[in-house]
Amino acid sequence: MKILVTGASGFIGGRFARFALEQGFDVRVSGRRAEGVEHLVRRGAEFIPGDLTDGLLVRDLCVDIDAVVHCAGHRGAWGRYQDFQRDNVLVTENVVEACLKQRVRRLVHLSSASMYFDGRSHTGLTEDQLPKRFRHSYAATKNQAEQKVFGAQEFGLEVIALRARCVTGAGDMSLFPRLLTMQRKGRLAIVGNGLNKVDFTSVQNLSEALLSSLLASGSALGKAYNISNGAPVPLWDVINYVMRQMNVPQVTRYRSFGLAYSKAALNELACKLWPGQPEPSLTRLGVQHMDKDFTLDISRARHYLDYDPKVTLWAALDEFCGWWKAQQSPYR
Repeated sequence: MKILVTGASGFIGGRFARFALEQGFDVRVSGRRAEGVEHLVRRGAEFIPGDLTDGLLVRDLCVDIDAVVHCAGHRGAWGRYQDFQRDNVLVTENVVEACLKQRVRRLVHLSSASMYFDGRSHTGLTEDQLPKRFRHSYAATKNQAEQKVFGAQEFGLEVIALRARCVTGAGDMSLFPRLLTMQRKGRLAIVGNGLNKVDFTSVQNLSEALLSSLLASGSALGKAYNISNGAPVPLWDVINYVMRQMNVPQVTRYRSFGLAYSKAALNELACKLWPGQPEPSLTRLGVQHMDKDFTLDISRARHYLDYDPKVTLWAALDEFCGWWKAQQSPYR
């Protein structure tokens, strides 16, 4: 099977492309940074550079491709709506159109469990529990992108969407690097009582789910799937585990939700008024995530995709910490 992996210069796309090569797939990759896919090219991947907002380029990427794993997109909780719209919705439209034009058989779309979050505690969320309104641009545009993907079914494209939650492992540049920086500066505090439970996903488990999605058939097709490790843990236990592994003081200070939320709101306002609107170190959305329960029901993925998350969170965290230490080494 010949597959195209978009976003291969990023964390998840890059890890899956490498995994697919190890499984014997013929892999073509796209990415914004050529240096980010050099390791994949050395392993045998074909790299075609370019911008996925260019619909003609995306059509060329899909020539002689059997399936697309679409991991490219704009992530985060800060930024202009038009940037999220361009990178999450327009790019996905281009991928869907290219799949149809080039007669690609299947599209596996990497979506996000962030769509579920409405600022309140939720446990065991199922795939049909999307909120009526989305709290931020990332969630809203990921939902729009999903709709574009599932809309292509009527034209014969086989589709699956995976809603992954808090993916970590070697290569993760999102959550833990930010928290480590905040704690080193003395700016991190436990929000609320520190007992809120959340889901994480090992990037290796997600790669296995993406592979299963490529090989699935019959009733498994045409569905969205929650993906996590399926083992909720107290968020602050996880954060302090990483702090210990990285020889950084553990987070012991507590701050009420109201105080933390107000401080984040002021931080956001200051950044919006500052030239260039830099991203604040902590947002109101981030404070909500630090205080609320947020777990997923992954039974649908277990049933239809035979998803069985084998890599534990602690193993994924060890992998991240070892990789992050290597990145910081002066001898690297």
